[in-house]
Amino acid sequence: MPVAAVVERREGYYQELLPQLAAVPEVLAHIHDAHRRVPFAVVSGSTRASVTASLDALGLLDRFDVLVCADDYTRAKPDPEAFLLAARQLGVPPEACLVFEDTDLGIQAATAAGMASVRVPQQRTP
Repeated sequence: MPVAAVVERREGYYQELLPQLAAVPEVLAHIHDAHRRVPFAVVSGSTRASVTASLDALGLLDRFDVLVCADDYTRAKPDPEAFLLAARQLGVPPEACLVFEDTDLGIQAATAAGMASVRVPQQRTP
């Protein structure tokens, strides 16, 4: 199959599943508790459309000051580029950032950026 067709089909499935999307409760609590006291960014390898759709479905889009998505950087995780870009856009030094990540590559990228990180286990469906 052509890559563009696969990407389009995957995005279609993702959009269908959005109503079932659920946030990790502990991360959600942190977001609500620290909102307006701590600047927040999302750093994702997904498209901006997917990221905004996900955050909107969760009712969280307005909680984030910065979105750094796949089209905003050239080197993917584990390269620190995306995290460093987010820190720059937030106006926060990398060493003052705390990254919540669900992948090994993301943890490696945060570490390479000089940022502390918390590993968030991926949710398992029963």
